[in-house]
Amino acid sequence: MGNFELLLNGFSTVLLVENLIACVFGAILGLFVGAMPGIGSLAGTALLLPLTFGFHPTTGIILLGTFYYSNMYGGAYGAILLNVPGDSPAIMTALDGYPMATKLGRPSQALFASNLASFIGGTIGIVVLTFSGPWIAVFGLRFGPAEMTALLLVAMTSVGWLVGDNPTKGVVVTALGVVLASIGMDAITGSPRFHFGSMYLLGGIPFIPFVIGAVGFAQVIKLMEDRNRAFTVEQKISIRNSLLSKNEFKRMIPPTLRSSVVGNIVGVLPGAGATTGAFLGYAAQKAFKSEVELGKGAIEGIAACESANSAAAAGSFAPLLALGIPGSGTGAVLLGGLIMWGLNPGPLLFTNQPDFAWGLIASLYLANIITLITALLLIPYLVKVLTVPIKYLIPAVTVVCIVGAYSSTNSMYGVLIMLLAGIMGYMMDKNKYPIAPMLLAFVLAPLLETNMRRALLMSRGNMGIFFNSGISMALMATLCIIVVTPILRAVLRALWPQKP
Repeated sequence: MGNFELLLNGFSTVLLVENLIACVFGAILGLFVGAMPGIGSLAGTALLLPLTFGFHPTTGIILLGTFYYSNMYGGAYGAILLNVPGDSPAIMTALDGYPMATKLGRPSQALFASNLASFIGGTIGIVVLTFSGPWIAVFGLRFGPAEMTALLLVAMTSVGWLVGDNPTKGVVVTALGVVLASIGMDAITGSPRFHFGSMYLLGGIPFIPFVIGAVGFAQVIKLMEDRNRAFTVEQKISIRNSLLSKNEFKRMIPPTLRSSVVGNIVGVLPGAGATTGAFLGYAAQKAFKSEVELGKGAIEGIAACESANSAAAAGSFAPLLALGIPGSGTGAVLLGGLIMWGLNPGPLLFTNQPDFAWGLIASLYLANIITLITALLLIPYLVKVLTVPIKYLIPAVTVVCIVGAYSSTNSMYGVLIMLLAGIMGYMMDKNKYPIAPMLLAFVLAPLLETNMRRALLMSRGNMGIFFNSGISMALMATLCIIVVTPILRAVLRALWPQKP
């Protein structure tokens, strides 16, 4: 009951005129910036931070916090309408969102489902943050290098083997993602590797141009083959026509709730972030039956990704406020803002600065509602993107890809990476190789390598460190089940073939 009263006091803080304006502005700006490829929550928050220097600390953190949170909504727009994710957490949304918008001709329902899932996932994450944030943050601290290694192995193995009709192809593209992520400087020793004498490769392959190319520009090349074809879209688009049917609503609720829990847990883990939450949320849905096959326009896939990344974004505030530990790159920028304002994040923050801490939490509730309303009102206008003839859409999307790749690196190197990744992504698609495992491995491989090597350094090379705690043992057991299950199924099919 004490937390509820403190939350009410937080609402009284956020409803002050300057704080309310900051909340509304941050929510709407985050929605639009999130939809722009190449910027994302990290770069957007970093660019916005200097503008808050003269603000009151509470007003500044409300603006930055709501901006970061509403980015999770915006990233889905480009992913669903153009197959160009606005931010990295929306990569998985594109797998089902774009097919639902184009092949099934239901873009408005896809956008509505993503917005509703984001709202539910975010609400669950914020409620958990309200009543058990400090406790969850302490739980997150139990994930040391060994536990994070086990968790990341489960994530990479499950998606790499399950996405696509051929598990072998999933393993191959996962390995490809690991190799590409290894280019650049060694995360532990700082020594260069796989740079082939190029100073550009010393910094590794930049993530944003790589994703824009592999997903977005690959789609542009594919559209060139069908430039005279027109997408099938509802003739009349309105908010009423965007509503989901009763059956679709029932289908999306279970994965939304499951992935919200997964995303919220991932959000509090150091270094995991909303991108990992979205991947794991989608992986969790793979274990359950979907009415439409995942990757073919399943509303369950959209709901799983969007609810997970919003819940993870809300969950990342728990370690940030309660322990002063950022859960992601954007969290690190927010931590820098707290330090800049002379605040010391930690358990005493809730006691010494209750207006600040609870005002931020209350602003997330308000931002969640404002962003949902704004997003739903924009659906009829945004869907018109798909009514543009493909021969005109191709150059427009190409420009978006080039601008997004250049803006993230401020050099033509990013554009070159985008073009090469687009060709590679197109060739993979033509040969039925799934892209998702490669992107997952590209994101998670550096985290996996860093945590694994830290764990082995701590144990002086003793592999037993991965089985010392209950958390790591449970995750390793899950890993064994994921690896052994396909093998057992293949053996059983060989011994007892099914009758035709």
